[in-house]
Amino acid sequence: MINLILRNIGRFLFLVLFQVLILDNIQLGPYLNPFMYVLFILLMPFETPGWLLLIAAFLLGFSIDLFEHTPGIHASAMVLMAFIRPSVLKMIAPREGYEPNSYPRIHYYGVSWFLQYSAILVFSHHLFLFYLEVFTFSGFFITFLRILLSSLFSIGLIILSQFLIFKK
Repeated sequence: MINLILRNIGRFLFLVLFQVLILDNIQLGPYLNPFMYVLFILLMPFETPGWLLLIAAFLLGFSIDLFEHTPGIHASAMVLMAFIRPSVLKMIAPREGYEPNSYPRIHYYGVSWFLQYSAILVFSHHLFLFYLEVFTFSGFFITFLRILLSSLFSIGLIILSQFLIFKK
């Protein structure tokens, strides 16, 4: 149990630092904004209580907001993502259910399942984040293009991380 907590704290710190020190400083154009920090909520164990998931999401988003000088935008998008995660997990659950003590990873449930899972949550996060950031519908299609491209790029990085970091 202590090992799991320390691993999650380390993952939290790594993803915040990776986001603010590396990904935020890479200029990929006006339409690509990869957000790798969402991986923290994606990889939380299935048995994580809802209240803990919401608190962790808020703290993660708030940490990003502090570094990026955005007043609560990332925190609110992360809380939304954590809030809908249990519903998404129920919606795409395998027929026999989730194995006890397993984690939402490619190696446990396959590429197709993980792609569905991450795509729904990352797209929801990006949709809320970018429309809250512009707070207008005047550039609706430009913002939607930014959401699509950033979601695809973020999902690509998340899938790549699954193959590079986690072993079976």
